[in-house]
Amino acid sequence: MSEPFHIVCLCAQPPDLVTSAFGPFVVQGCRRLQEVDDQLHEQERDAVLIDLALAGGVERLAAWPGLPRAVLESAVVVVGPEPTPAECLRLLQAGVRDVISSREATPEVLGRVLRLAIERQRIAEAERRAYSIDLTTGLPNQHQLQEHMSHLLALREREPAPMALIVLHLDGFRAAEAHLGTEAANVLRRKAAVRLRGSLRASDVVASLGPDLFAVLLAWLDSSDDATHVARKLLAAIGQPFQVAGQEVPVGARLGVGQYPLHGADAQALLRYAVSQASGGGFGRLLGQGAAANDEG
Repeated sequence: MSEPFHIVCLCAQPPDLVTSAFGPFVVQGCRRLQEVDDQLHEQERDAVLIDLALAGGVERLAAWPGLPRAVLESAVVVVGPEPTPAECLRLLQAGVRDVISSREATPEVLGRVLRLAIERQRIAEAERRAYSIDLTTGLPNQHQLQEHMSHLLALREREPAPMALIVLHLDGFRAAEAHLGTEAANVLRRKAAVRLRGSLRASDVVASLGPDLFAVLLAWLDSSDDATHVARKLLAAIGQPFQVAGQEVPVGARLGVGQYPLHGADAQALLRYAVSQASGGGFGRLLGQGAAANDEG
């Protein structure tokens, strides 16, 4: 039996999808948007099914603080009483995958619509990854990192909370490439990526910004002091020598920390600040022409 699709549903009565040929589905019912938000914080879901009437209408749903995260992580499907074309477009622009009429929302139809929405969500994610991944390390690249940060920052505008971006400029890769060759340098980059990833929580994001530049996004912090603690932990992890091509390769690191909202209110500003701190302003070119002139610190 295949793994079930997990659905969180805002509705008066959860649909019976047990016999759907497009499943199997596991459905968790909710009566308020806050309950949906709680469920999504507790565990990622494949799809979110929302009764527009219970959500309070299109405008209230579009203004729901949990919507940016919901559409980022799940396929969101909305059911409404004869939604107008304008309402459908408004919801699609907000990231909703599909909108259907209440009279069409039989269990048979819902099973098909949910499954197709989930598959569209997965295809879109695969396409984003195909164009937004550093092939050497398998990490998100700068484009993907900034896209992810922008979604989170949109959420932070409605629900303020600490968030930080750490940029690490690692020293030793160019020497390794000069002495051991390009493939050895790539192995070193992959090992550094694994070591960074192993020092973090599952919710944190590690990205590659260049041959010797990495970023760590701390999306969920209890306090701003947590960023300093994590930064020290990352420096300690990278400070241990690496074994590459039978040789011990030391790697040093310079580090910059950008705190939201202290050092920037958008993705580019936070990244620019952290890169500037890690690299003494010398890597502004990564952020677009003219960025170095605007770097702080």
